[in-house]
Amino acid sequence: MSDTAAPRAGAKQWWGLAVLVIPSTLLFMMLTILFLAAPNLAADLNPSSTQLLWILDIYGFVMAGFLVAMGVLGDRIGKRLLMVIGAILFAAVSIAAALTTIPELMIAWRAILGLAAAMMVPATIGLIFVLFADAKQRGVAIGVWAGGISAGVALGPLLSGLLLEAFGWQATFLVAVPIMALVAIAAPLLVPEHRDPSARIDLFSALLLVGGLLAIIYGIKRFAAQEPAGPSIGLLVAGALIGLWFVIRQLRAKQPLLDVRLFANRTVSGALAVFLLSAAALGGVYSLFTQYLQQVQELSPLQAGLSILPAAAVLIVVSTLSPVLARRFRPGNVIAVGLLTQVVGYILFTQLDAGTGLALVIASFVITYPGVAPSMALTTDLVVGSVPPEKTGGASGLATTANDLGISLGVAVIGSVGIAAYRNQIGDLLPGGLPADAAAAASDSVDGAMATATQLPGALGEQVVAAAQTAFTGGLNTAAIVSAVIAGLAAIIAATRLRHVRPTGEAQQAAEEQATP
Repeated sequence: MSDTAAPRAGAKQWWGLAVLVIPSTLLFMMLTILFLAAPNLAADLNPSSTQLLWILDIYGFVMAGFLVAMGVLGDRIGKRLLMVIGAILFAAVSIAAALTTIPELMIAWRAILGLAAAMMVPATIGLIFVLFADAKQRGVAIGVWAGGISAGVALGPLLSGLLLEAFGWQATFLVAVPIMALVAIAAPLLVPEHRDPSARIDLFSALLLVGGLLAIIYGIKRFAAQEPAGPSIGLLVAGALIGLWFVIRQLRAKQPLLDVRLFANRTVSGALAVFLLSAAALGGVYSLFTQYLQQVQELSPLQAGLSILPAAAVLIVVSTLSPVLARRFRPGNVIAVGLLTQVVGYILFTQLDAGTGLALVIASFVITYPGVAPSMALTTDLVVGSVPPEKTGGASGLATTANDLGISLGVAVIGSVGIAAYRNQIGDLLPGGLPADAAAAASDSVDGAMATATQLPGALGEQVVAAAQTAFTGGLNTAAIVSAVIAGLAAIIAATRLRHVRPTGEAQQAAEEQATP
């Protein structure tokens, strides 16, 4: 009896990998690329603070909500076909978004971009398995893909700073157009098609998932905007009921959209909870921090992007080293140490004020940002490696969903906390004698305050700027306290719920010994 070795990939397959990795990097970059563009975009579109949060986070919510459904649709009609359709849609909507001057329409375009991204991401990881039959080459390819995603999230603000300096916020959308055009042209030439006609998609479940999430987030944002409590509570209750309906539907389905039974596995539930919480803790502070650099530290977009670069570089290094450390130490402990480092960084953020030196500001973020890297680098392997082979696709989708959902939840929830803290402080800090419309604009958001200050006499305008900077820094301090608590909780979960997971080196050695006759 002879074993047939899996065919090894050649140059065409590796070029095909590039076609899959480049758009994946861009799609995850879009989660953070608008963070630095927010002040410029706010100045042109004049959104309320709540609308600005929707513009920043709706992309991630829709992307996360439809990832699993689009993975099944790709199996049904063809992964490559769905990826090309998603690329064309993403390019077209990016152009429309760049031409938009209405905040409500911008929210809609960002939502459609999230849907287009959901069409593409599952196809990229699925087609890697089609391109690479050899297990070792496939492992390298998946590592490159995961590294591209990490780099996209990390470097989004830097690219945004470069584009804003040279062009305007519109360029943060238009940069996607040539990349998506390349995907639409090159994918049919370099990537094989793959489909499973037996796959069945439950679109209604996907709508329930997105609807429940958006109802809950809208309710939270209404509370932050200090709107009447009745409708806000109603939205929270409605979101919870829709979520319960979704779970019951999945438990009863023969082929569930999302296999919620996987959460009974303590490794899956523990790893996903840690990843979701750590990404959420970072997402909210990250979005506020980029605005702090521009509105309080008064840096240009490029200078702000360069200020983030040291932390992004350390994040990439720690992401690379985390799997190496997990071979010798328990992955749960590696993740917990990273999160405790994050807690220290958040505590430093609570000490920032409007006059803090830039060196300390950058150092605080260098300590904070890389703390999420171990959970980012290890979660997918922990989740996928703990389920039967036939469930690895669903488990991988859960891990990717947790990343998108965590960042977007952080922007929505912790960002709302920061806005609420700003509004609670700004009224006492604004100078007397302001026109009513100027006071209202300054009280709504820091962007409104800065725009108002330019229209006031010199001394009065300077007082408004100083008040807004102090209040916004106070909002960042408050948000950092919330993030520190969340990251601390995630560290406890990692150290306890994942303590049974052995170092990967020991597990591999045990498997090899068991396989040896």
